[in-house]
Amino acid sequence: MNLNGGQALMRSLERQGVEIVFGLPGGAILPAYDPLIDSTIRHVLVRHEQGAGHMAQGYAQATGRPGVAIVTSGPGATNIVTPLCDAYMDSVPLVVITGQVPYAAIGTDAFQECDTTGITMSVTKHNFLVSDAQELPQVIHDAFHIATTGRPGPVLVDIPKCIVDPRNPRSALEWYEPDGHDLPGYRPRTEPDPAAVAAAAELICAARRPVIYSGGGILKSRAADALLRFAELVQIPVVTTLMNRGGFPDDHPLCLGMPGMHGNYSAVTSMQRADLLITLGARFDDRVTGKVGAFAPDAKIIHMDIDPAELHKVRHADVAIAADCRAGIEALIVAVDARGGAEAQTDRRQWHETIADWQQRYPLVYEPSEPGEALKPQFVLEQLRDATPDDTVVCAGVGQHQMWASQYWRFNHPYTWINSGGLGTMGYAVPAAIGAKAGRPDRMVWAVDGDGCFQMTAQELVTANTERIPIKVAILNNAYLGMVRQWQEMFYDERYSEVYLSPDLPDYKGWAEAMGCEAMRIENPTEVRPAIEKANEIDDRSVVIDFRIDTQEKVFPMVPAGASNDDIVLDPSQQPPPR
Repeated sequence: MNLNGGQALMRSLERQGVEIVFGLPGGAILPAYDPLIDSTIRHVLVRHEQGAGHMAQGYAQATGRPGVAIVTSGPGATNIVTPLCDAYMDSVPLVVITGQVPYAAIGTDAFQECDTTGITMSVTKHNFLVSDAQELPQVIHDAFHIATTGRPGPVLVDIPKCIVDPRNPRSALEWYEPDGHDLPGYRPRTEPDPAAVAAAAELICAARRPVIYSGGGILKSRAADALLRFAELVQIPVVTTLMNRGGFPDDHPLCLGMPGMHGNYSAVTSMQRADLLITLGARFDDRVTGKVGAFAPDAKIIHMDIDPAELHKVRHADVAIAADCRAGIEALIVAVDARGGAEAQTDRRQWHETIADWQQRYPLVYEPSEPGEALKPQFVLEQLRDATPDDTVVCAGVGQHQMWASQYWRFNHPYTWINSGGLGTMGYAVPAAIGAKAGRPDRMVWAVDGDGCFQMTAQELVTANTERIPIKVAILNNAYLGMVRQWQEMFYDERYSEVYLSPDLPDYKGWAEAMGCEAMRIENPTEVRPAIEKANEIDDRSVVIDFRIDTQEKVFPMVPAGASNDDIVLDPSQQPPPR
């Protein structure tokens, strides 16, 4: 079958099961948009290429399938670099197609030319520059394979215009079905080493104060069920990092919640006092460890990760297991069962009692609003949590609102929490929520955003309403870059430098209405629940609620940057723990 490059590109995407792409056309990619008209693939026209990338991320996070974005050359490609880096940091499978100037023009500083593969080399798992139309079916086949196997991540395919332009002879090819991959050196290891698993099982059975430190690899490997079975078998408490919220149910008696800089006291301190950390799909991020030399000083380390480069990178592992988390955990279950299962575990009643005491003495707390006072963000999130279905998908931007959402929501289902963890990208929430809703139209999707984040990507609500992908947005509007303000208050003697945003400029309600949304402004605690319930009933367009929250409110607990987790700062209303 004779095709041109644009037709072959669409056919290749269809062969990969792609149902939806997010993109914005431009000169270099324009020829590929013509065969899109005849394709089964739905295209979502974004208002900015960054939005396309974050939508693809939200889609991938919510569905487990790779997200796909298509943009043009030059500024189109550079605008999607931030989502690529975000996906790279958080191991999100993406395939991004970028247009490029004609092959003969590369290197001539042609209009809208840039070195896309060079720019993105450090923020992609792999990238391709297609030099011949005949390569397209194989390159797309390889791109999806690389993005979704091993440690997932973004793959970029840069395609010169002449390759997809039917008017150019370089665009002609004979269609073929790729039947394999020739990728020298790329051999992801998924099955664990039996000897390492046996050594880990020995440590687990003998530990008196163990903690399961579970990270985003649990969700990436579809290992939530395996983690639950393993934790219940060995009766070891579980912390869920920011990237694994929902990977272990919050309402389970063994769940300790989120650790780290803004984790709860029980999660943070249990890791500090542990004699064994069973690290599953986590990477010892600095926001979890605090000062590395003071992190979990008495703990032996079992570290399981599909990426061998993560092993021993930050903390030396006593037992290192390079494996897919689901396969590795299932092997651990077999190994522990072979040693007697639950009966072979060391008596840990005192450890459980100690943790229960911490949970009782140092819960998450905040001072409720008095009548006439500004809303407390924690109260707003509790009301949102309690008024929405248990399987609601929550997408967060980055900052105080992100931490409050992770702290106060109860995540009992995997793939219901979507956020920018490693890169910390402001403006992530709205487009990611649109992508999540596109992938899971059966679910209610709420974006929890800050006023600073919302101003970065709010225009994508035009996309949401035009494309009939209705989401709901809760803006926690404190008129500040809140997390920066918190740091300036605590560590810079209240010298507030360039953090004030104004509560009324822009007019968030008017702006949202101009983009076709239903919009509300809420200032009184008694109005919060009715507003949320009204929003939940609206399904034909997006909804934005501007919650005017207390500008002084800070996120606690907090481990100051560079400090030991033992230096955790609690809410001012709580007595400091004994040292």
